[in-house]
Amino acid sequence: MAKSIIIRLIRVVTLLIGLSILTFSLINLSPLDPINAYIGGDSSASPEQIEKIKEYWGQDKSPVEQYFSWAGAMLQGNFGSSKLYRSPVIDIIKSRFLTSLALMGTAWILSGVIGYMLGMIAAMNRGKTTDKIIKWYSFTLVSTPIFWMGLLLLIVFAVWLNWFPVGLAVPAGVLQSDVQFIDRVRHFVLPALTLSILGVANVAMHTREKMIDILNSEYIIFAKARGESKWLIFKNHGIRNSIIPAISLQFSYFGELFGGSMLAEQVFAYPGLGSTLTTAGLRGDLPLMVGIILISSLFVFAGNLIADIINKVVDPRLKGVG
Repeated sequence: MAKSIIIRLIRVVTLLIGLSILTFSLINLSPLDPINAYIGGDSSASPEQIEKIKEYWGQDKSPVEQYFSWAGAMLQGNFGSSKLYRSPVIDIIKSRFLTSLALMGTAWILSGVIGYMLGMIAAMNRGKTTDKIIKWYSFTLVSTPIFWMGLLLLIVFAVWLNWFPVGLAVPAGVLQSDVQFIDRVRHFVLPALTLSILGVANVAMHTREKMIDILNSEYIIFAKARGESKWLIFKNHGIRNSIIPAISLQFSYFGELFGGSMLAEQVFAYPGLGSTLTTAGLRGDLPLMVGIILISSLFVFAGNLIADIINKVVDPRLKGVG
């Protein structure tokens, strides 16, 4: 186990190095000029002022020099300063990550619990109308783009019914100190619901297939012969043998969850890491963009690592797999 974790840590270090190099390369190859994006086409900026801005940001150096300068600072814990927000990148990531974490954490728990329950219900009623409805629901969700689902919920619950606000994380024009908890909840519901609904399908179908295998096993057939009810079979055998694979699948879902969160935040103008990353990319804020990409990569890696550890603890046959 320790050897496997060390190997994965080495892999994630090489992954982060590769991602940083790739991001720097794509930014330098793109037609987007970060200086022009920053000044917004302000014709009043003189060539001398533009040159000073380039020198201040290090844009007057070659891409290789810029990369090694940034990498050296990052190894000392300095992610640099955001060109857009005029603040340290790590401070911006901390504040936005907590917002995204609350959104993703809620969606992760709700989708896991609801998906697991639907999968168990479908398996226990295999071939019946309930099973067919759950399968149809899951297959429909798998093919549904998250931004489309977000827009649909926005139109129905925010525009037509006026139950929830259209977007943002807090009411517009209200001071931070005057924002009430219920206001934050009302702004939070639709983005979290969007992520939760679409995250249900994978867990539901995986749990259904796992539970069907359990129901077809010999000890379940023996339990039925002894007269055990569906509830006792579910309680004594189903949960114990299907809950761990479902949890493992949820941890490996971190990558899709973060990607979905980016789209949901854009639809609802929710100020999290996803919307900040999009803004940084469009405005050429390289330090902020690279910082968010590296932090999100660590987040996804942590989920996959936890999923692998759970699998290897539960199934000893996987311990030799690197």
